[in-house]
Amino acid sequence: MSFTLHGKTALVTGASRGIGRSIALTFAAAGADVALVARDTASLAEVAQEVEGHGRRVIVKSADVTDPEGFRAEIGAAITELGRLDILVNNAGGNSFSLPLVMTRFSGWDKTMKLNLDSIVHACQVALPHMLETGSGSVINMSSVIALRGAPLMAHYAAAKAAVVSLTQSLALECAASGVRVNALLPGWIETDLTGFLRKSEDTERSVLQRVPMQRWGRPEEIAAAAQFLASDAGSFVTGHALVVDGGLSVMP
Repeated sequence: MSFTLHGKTALVTGASRGIGRSIALTFAAAGADVALVARDTASLAEVAQEVEGHGRRVIVKSADVTDPEGFRAEIGAAITELGRLDILVNNAGGNSFSLPLVMTRFSGWDKTMKLNLDSIVHACQVALPHMLETGSGSVINMSSVIALRGAPLMAHYAAAKAAVVSLTQSLALECAASGVRVNALLPGWIETDLTGFLRKSEDTERSVLQRVPMQRWGRPEEIAAAAQFLASDAGSFVTGHALVVDGGLSVMP
């Protein structure tokens, strides 16, 4: 089986930085044409140049994944411009606050769900019909290792990411007979801009890494490599799986 993505088309949300950027560039290096979706147009332009540097076609769409109407329209337009869609990576997501649930305003809960869960539903409802029609495709939904255990002060985020895993499993069952695979990626602590605040203090960074058996940060390209496996023919018999890439964090007692 091959890890090449030559001749395939991919759409990656949250592609302007971090894990999404790395996935887009890894896919391009493996031979895929790529549609990039994010809000930051300047950063998207930079990623697009790098994709073109691999000799691949690139489409850029500026969209806020929490704006259902606009987001769905941009996803549909990107698929039309690509001509077909073989790979969908629902990477956009994140968390902006930490609070006990009893102190969390429902607006904050709702915002977290719209960003991390609802956006995946919107993208899948637009993209899956194209894949089902062609009888092939790979959907990769970004969850988190936090989905596997309780998370004090982040019940909102943990619940959203756990729901992503459940959604992934249900979609995998719905689509399996049609030749479309649906899987989830569960990263641990990855060295990106979003986790930069944890590296500003040596004490804070030490406390984070003490819980990681491999005693280091993960790299975005390590998540991208896992995504490439799931997207390629090498992962052709894998569906409904939650692939953990966390340096052993999830098996710590």
